[in-house]
Amino acid sequence: MKVILLERIAKLGAIGDEVTVKPGFARNYLLPTGRALRANEANRARFAAERDQIEARNAERKAAAAQIAQDLDGKDFIVVRSAGETGQLYGSVSTRDIADFLSDAGFSVGRNQVDLKNPIKTIGLHEVDIVLHPEVETKITLNVARSADEAERQAAGEDLSSADAIYGANEDAFESLADFDEEGFAAEGEVFEEGAAPSEGEETDETQQSA
Repeated sequence: MKVILLERIAKLGAIGDEVTVKPGFARNYLLPTGRALRANEANRARFAAERDQIEARNAERKAAAAQIAQDLDGKDFIVVRSAGETGQLYGSVSTRDIADFLSDAGFSVGRNQVDLKNPIKTIGLHEVDIVLHPEVETKITLNVARSADEAERQAAGEDLSSADAIYGANEDAFESLADFDEEGFAAEGEVFEEGAAPSEGEETDETQQSA
Protein backbone atom coordinates (compact mmCIF):
# COMPACT_ATOMS: atom_id res chain seq x y z
CA MET A 1 0.00 0.00 0.00
CA LYS A 2 1.29 3.49 -0.85
CA VAL A 3 1.01 6.22 1.79
CA ILE A 4 2.03 9.85 2.35
CA LEU A 5 4.05 10.26 5.55
CA LEU A 6 2.92 12.99 7.93
CA GLU A 7 6.03 12.65 10.11
CA ARG A 8 9.47 11.13 9.83
CA ILE A 9 9.36 7.35 10.23
CA ALA A 10 12.62 5.51 10.84
CA LYS A 11 13.75 3.48 7.82
CA LEU A 12 10.78 4.75 5.77
CA GLY A 13 11.13 8.45 5.04
CA ALA A 14 10.45 12.05 6.02
CA ILE A 15 7.34 14.25 6.07
CA GLY A 16 5.67 14.35 2.66
CA ASP A 17 7.41 11.26 1.27
CA GLU A 18 5.26 8.73 -0.56
CA VAL A 19 6.34 5.23 0.39
CA THR A 20 5.08 1.71 -0.12
CA VAL A 21 4.42 -0.30 3.04
CA LYS A 22 2.69 -3.53 3.95
CA PRO A 23 -1.11 -3.13 4.14
CA GLY A 24 -1.25 -4.37 7.72
CA PHE A 25 1.36 -1.85 8.88
CA ALA A 26 -0.57 0.95 7.22
CA ARG A 27 -4.02 -0.06 8.47
CA ASN A 28 -2.98 -1.00 12.01
CA TYR A 29 -0.38 1.67 12.74
CA LEU A 30 0.34 4.46 10.26
CA LEU A 31 -3.19 5.46 9.30
CA PRO A 32 -5.04 5.15 12.65
CA THR A 33 -2.27 6.99 14.55
CA GLY A 34 -2.24 9.89 12.10
CA ARG A 35 1.28 9.25 10.90
CA ALA A 36 0.30 8.85 7.26
CA LEU A 37 -2.47 9.27 4.67
CA ARG A 38 -3.40 6.95 1.86
CA ALA A 39 -1.63 8.11 -1.28
CA ASN A 40 -4.40 9.31 -3.61
CA GLU A 41 -5.15 12.54 -5.44
CA ALA A 42 -7.47 13.90 -2.74
CA ASN A 43 -4.94 13.33 0.04
CA ARG A 44 -2.08 14.72 -2.03
CA ALA A 45 -4.05 17.93 -2.43
CA ARG A 46 -4.93 17.92 1.29
CA PHE A 47 -1.29 17.45 2.28
CA ALA A 48 -0.13 20.24 -0.01
CA ALA A 49 -2.68 22.63 1.53
CA GLU A 50 -1.85 21.66 5.14
CA ARG A 51 1.88 21.03 4.84
CA ASP A 52 2.94 24.17 6.73
CA GLN A 53 0.60 23.32 9.63
CA ILE A 54 1.74 19.69 9.70
CA GLU A 55 5.40 20.71 9.81
CA ALA A 56 4.70 23.30 12.53
CA ARG A 57 2.93 20.72 14.71
CA ASN A 58 5.79 18.31 14.19
CA ALA A 59 8.30 20.98 15.25
CA GLU A 60 6.33 21.58 18.46
CA ARG A 61 6.21 17.87 19.29
CA LYS A 62 9.92 17.58 18.55
CA ALA A 63 10.75 20.49 20.85
CA ALA A 64 8.66 19.04 23.68
CA ALA A 65 10.32 15.64 23.20
CA ALA A 66 13.77 17.24 23.20
CA GLN A 67 13.06 18.85 26.59
CA ILE A 68 12.00 15.51 28.10
CA ALA A 69 15.04 13.84 26.55
CA GLN A 70 17.33 16.44 28.10
CA ASP A 71 15.83 15.81 31.54
CA LEU A 72 16.00 12.02 31.14
CA ASP A 73 19.35 11.62 29.42
CA GLY A 74 21.74 9.43 31.40
CA LYS A 75 19.50 9.12 34.45
CA ASP A 76 19.56 5.96 36.60
CA PHE A 77 16.37 4.48 38.02
CA ILE A 78 16.25 1.83 40.75
CA VAL A 79 13.76 -0.97 40.22
CA VAL A 80 13.35 -3.35 43.19
CA ARG A 81 12.19 -6.85 42.27
CA SER A 82 12.24 -10.27 43.89
CA ALA A 83 14.85 -12.59 42.42
CA GLY A 84 16.58 -15.89 43.10
CA GLU A 85 20.19 -16.41 44.14
CA THR A 86 21.32 -16.56 40.50
CA GLY A 87 19.81 -13.13 39.82
CA GLN A 88 16.84 -14.44 37.83
CA LEU A 89 13.74 -12.34 38.49
CA TYR A 90 10.50 -13.88 39.69
CA GLY A 91 8.74 -12.23 36.76
CA SER A 92 10.10 -9.47 34.53
CA VAL A 93 10.29 -5.71 33.92
CA SER A 94 8.24 -4.81 30.82
CA THR A 95 7.75 -1.70 28.69
CA ARG A 96 4.55 -1.00 30.62
CA ASP A 97 6.42 -1.17 33.95
CA ILE A 98 9.09 1.23 32.69
CA ALA A 99 6.54 3.71 31.29
CA ASP A 100 4.58 3.57 34.56
CA PHE A 101 7.47 4.35 36.89
CA LEU A 102 8.80 7.05 34.54
CA SER A 103 5.36 8.64 34.61
CA ASP A 104 5.32 8.34 38.42
CA ALA A 105 8.69 10.11 38.44
CA GLY A 106 7.17 13.00 36.48
CA PHE A 107 8.25 12.12 32.94
CA SER A 108 5.66 11.93 30.17
CA VAL A 109 6.67 8.72 28.45
CA GLY A 110 4.30 6.29 26.75
CA ARG A 111 4.69 2.54 26.63
CA ASN A 112 5.27 2.64 22.87
CA GLN A 113 8.17 5.06 23.41
CA VAL A 114 10.14 2.51 25.44
CA ASP A 115 12.37 0.65 23.00
CA LEU A 116 12.84 -2.63 24.87
CA LYS A 117 13.58 -5.59 22.62
CA ASN A 118 12.79 -8.16 25.34
CA PRO A 119 11.47 -7.91 28.92
CA ILE A 120 14.20 -7.62 31.56
CA LYS A 121 14.46 -10.90 33.51
CA THR A 122 17.66 -10.54 35.55
CA ILE A 123 19.05 -8.16 38.13
CA GLY A 124 21.79 -5.83 36.96
CA LEU A 125 22.29 -2.52 35.18
CA HIS A 126 20.23 -2.38 31.99
CA GLU A 127 20.47 0.43 29.43
CA VAL A 128 17.13 1.21 27.79
CA ASP A 129 16.45 3.41 24.73
CA ILE A 130 13.57 5.87 24.98
CA VAL A 131 12.25 7.10 21.60
CA LEU A 132 10.29 10.26 22.40
CA HIS A 133 9.90 11.42 18.80
CA PRO A 134 11.02 10.05 15.43
CA GLU A 135 13.93 12.47 15.62
CA VAL A 136 14.54 12.46 19.39
CA GLU A 137 15.96 9.56 21.40
CA THR A 138 17.66 9.21 24.76
CA LYS A 139 18.91 6.49 27.09
CA ILE A 140 18.27 5.63 30.73
CA THR A 141 19.78 2.99 32.99
CA LEU A 142 17.63 0.66 35.07
CA ASN A 143 19.32 -0.60 38.22
CA VAL A 144 17.29 -3.76 38.82
CA ALA A 145 18.04 -5.20 42.26
CA ARG A 146 16.50 -7.12 45.16
CA SER A 147 16.75 -4.14 47.53
CA ALA A 148 17.85 -0.53 47.66
CA ASP A 149 21.05 -1.65 49.42
CA GLU A 150 21.84 -4.09 46.61
CA ALA A 151 21.10 -1.39 44.04
CA GLU A 152 23.66 0.87 45.73
CA ARG A 153 26.30 -1.88 45.72
CA GLN A 154 25.46 -2.70 42.13
CA ALA A 155 25.86 0.92 41.08
CA ALA A 156 29.30 0.86 42.72
CA GLY A 157 30.31 -1.98 40.40
CA GLU A 158 29.53 -5.15 42.35
CA ASP A 159 28.18 -8.15 40.47
CA LEU A 160 25.22 -9.46 42.48
CA SER A 161 24.04 -12.06 39.99
CA SER A 162 25.48 -15.03 41.91
CA ALA A 163 24.97 -16.66 45.29
CA ASP A 164 28.62 -16.02 46.19
CA ALA A 165 28.11 -12.30 45.69
CA ILE A 166 25.04 -12.31 47.96
CA TYR A 167 26.72 -14.23 50.77
CA GLY A 168 29.97 -12.35 50.34
CA ALA A 169 28.28 -9.23 51.69
CA ASN A 170 27.50 -11.15 54.90
CA GLU A 171 30.86 -12.86 55.26
CA ASP A 172 31.14 -11.96 58.95
CA ALA A 173 27.82 -13.62 59.66
CA PHE A 174 29.15 -16.90 58.27
CA GLU A 175 32.55 -16.66 59.98
CA SER A 176 31.19 -18.54 63.01
CA LEU A 177 30.83 -21.65 60.87
CA ALA A 178 34.55 -22.19 61.45
CA ASP A 179 33.75 -23.02 65.08
CA PHE A 180 31.83 -26.13 64.05
CA ASP A 181 33.30 -29.50 63.11
CA GLU A 182 32.42 -31.34 59.93
CA GLU A 183 29.46 -33.15 61.54
CA GLY A 184 27.82 -29.92 62.60
CA PHE A 185 28.67 -30.05 66.30
CA ALA A 186 29.97 -27.00 68.16
CA ALA A 187 33.57 -27.23 69.24
CA GLU A 188 32.68 -26.11 72.76
CA GLY A 189 29.79 -28.30 74.00
CA GLU A 190 28.01 -30.60 71.59
CA VAL A 191 24.61 -29.62 70.25
CA PHE A 192 22.07 -32.36 69.66
CA GLU A 193 18.97 -32.30 67.57
CA GLU A 194 15.72 -32.58 69.48
CA GLY A 195 14.93 -36.24 70.24
CA ALA A 196 18.43 -37.51 69.44
CA ALA A 197 19.73 -40.52 71.42
CA PRO A 198 22.38 -39.80 74.07
CA SER A 199 25.90 -41.05 73.53
CA GLU A 200 27.26 -44.09 75.41
CA GLY A 201 27.86 -43.41 79.07
CA GLU A 202 25.71 -40.31 79.18
CA GLU A 203 22.91 -40.23 81.75
CA THR A 204 19.53 -38.84 80.87
CA ASP A 205 17.11 -37.16 83.27
CA GLU A 206 15.02 -40.32 83.31
CA THR A 207 18.06 -42.47 84.22
CA GLN A 208 18.99 -40.18 87.06
CA GLN A 209 15.42 -40.21 88.41
CA SER A 210 15.19 -44.03 88.40
CA ALA A 211 18.52 -44.39 90.21
